[in-house]
Parts: sequence; C-alpha cells; structure tokens
Amino acid sequence: MPGVIGLDTGGVNTKAVWRDGDARRAVLRYYDVVRARAALTAVVRDVVAELDGGPPELVGLTMTAELSDEFATKREGVTLVLDAVEAAIAAPVLVLTTAGELVGPDAARARPLDVAAANWMASALAVARRHPDALVLDVGSTTADVVPVAGGRVAAAGRTDLDRLLAGELVYTGALRTNLAAIAPHVPVRGQLCPVASELFAISGDAHLILGHITPEAYTCPTPDGRPASVAAARARVARLVCADTEQLEPHEIDAIAAHLHAEQVRQIELAARRASDGDAPVVPLGVGAFLAREVAERLGRPVAELDWSAAEREAAPAAALAELAARTC
Repeated sequence: MPGVIGLDTGGVNTKAVWRDGDARRAVLRYYDVVRARAALTAVVRDVVAELDGGPPELVGLTMTAELSDEFATKREGVTLVLDAVEAAIAAPVLVLTTAGELVGPDAARARPLDVAAANWMASALAVARRHPDALVLDVGSTTADVVPVAGGRVAAAGRTDLDRLLAGELVYTGALRTNLAAIAPHVPVRGQLCPVASELFAISGDAHLILGHITPEAYTCPTPDGRPASVAAARARVARLVCADTEQLEPHEIDAIAAHLHAEQVRQIELAARRASDGDAPVVPLGVGAFLAREVAERLGRPVAELDWSAAEREAAPAAALAELAARTC
C-alpha cells in the first residue's frame, strides 16, 4: 500500500514526512515564499520526490505561509498554498484546522482562518496521544509554540495566531531567524549594558553557532550579510549589533553578548511556559530549537519526555504528526 505524507508549508521552511507502516522519512527544505511565491508548487514537488516514497495515498497538510506579507490577506495565502499543493501532488489532500479536524481543500478555502497556522495543533495532538499531561515546547527557526496538554486533550487557550500571542502560547523567538535586536534591548559590553542597534545585523542562528548549540550545517537560512555560516563570520555579525566589529571587540566579548541573548531567549520561553502551565507535567521538546526547550524544562524543574520519533521527525514535528493522522485516516 502506498504511504502517506504529512506536509507543513511555512513561510520560510517546507517540512514533509513520509510514512508507510514503520518506515518513515523526513525532509526539511528552506524556501522563502516572499522571494519566490510562484515556485511553491515546484518546491513541494521536489520535497515529495526527495522523500522517495512513490505516489502517496493521502496527504495531510498544514501551513503558516499565509502570514507572509507577500499576501494581502491570510485568505489569499491559504488559497495559494492549497493550489500549489494540489498542483504538485496527485493524491487526496486533507487540511488540519486549529480545532484538530481534517477537512478537504474546498472546506479549507471556505474557512481560511480555521486552517491558517494550525501546525502547532498537529504536534500537540501527537503528544496528547502519548502523554495525557504534558507541556509541548516546539521551538522552531522563528517561533516557539507553548501548548499545554491536560487529561489527554489539547488545553491551549488560544487558537489563532493573534489569540495565541495574547495568551502567551506563541512566542516570537526561535533558534535561527530571530533578529538579535528583537531579543534584548541591551547587551553586556565591558562591564556595562549597551543598547543594541535596531538593524538586521545578526540573527539567533549566529548566537547559537558561536555558542556551539548548532552546527554550520544546521544554519539552514541565509545569513543577514550573505557571508558564511561560520563562527568567525557569526562573531563579525554579532559585533555589529553594538555598532562594532571584530577589530574593536575580542572574541570573548562577542561570545558574552551571544550568551546573554541565549539566556534571554530561554527566559522568555520560560515565562510563557509558566503562564501556560503551572503543574509538574513533563516538557516535550520539539523543533530545531529543542535544546532551548530542554533548558526551559530544567529551569522549571520538570522532567523531559522525548517523543518516540527520529531526530529528523522531531525537528519537523507538525509534518510527522500529520503523517500519523493521515495514516490513521486511511
């Protein structure tokens, strides 16, 4: 029997997981919808081909690309993603809603706000099947999803991005793409707190590369200055955060800035986690920034529960979860 595919189409990353029984494969492809809107069909087709599972029986789809400022409205973005996926894959498509339902493309087009940015729900449903009480911390390249699970049910207060921001369940900080100037207004420099330049000089991937939290290969997005994803180049970018360069600041001074920003990211996610869930349920870390989630768990004094997936599946958690859902639907 052909396998199924879970597909998570974001504004800058397309993630897919193919599943056929116990056989599973995952692919993550960087793709910026703002710079190549018309290429989405080809990107989805290439990702499916890379999965190498043959024509799927069913595709489970979720998306966050609709928030891109390439689109005038989320409705426009949802429509484009659906059109691209249907053009790329000759198989039935079911789309996840923020209520955890799977609906057909026509229903999704008619209810764009119900399917926009529902990927967090996929991950939470997968966790709820394994851990009736848990706190999901899915830290991606750009954002962190903070989702409580209680009594085997997803207990999130918000559903839309706006409601989740208001509830503290969506935190705009991630392991790769976050502008460092947005993480903290001041950083330590030579015994003082120095204001940062509000420019896109460096991103969180630079700080985590400097600190050894990620490898150059894991720095999958473009660098702000177009230079390499190397520690030396990352230090040069971070130095510019305080209008300096590597002739003015020593490596240890730049590393101290990176460490401060890392600690601030952990603090922000911790605050959101405390607000979302005040119990002692285990933390389930997911996403490319799962290392941040594990640090938050330690600060909360909670155990960590790893999902029984491969590392690649955990990094592409919504897609892996949708592959599970699709397999059960067949």
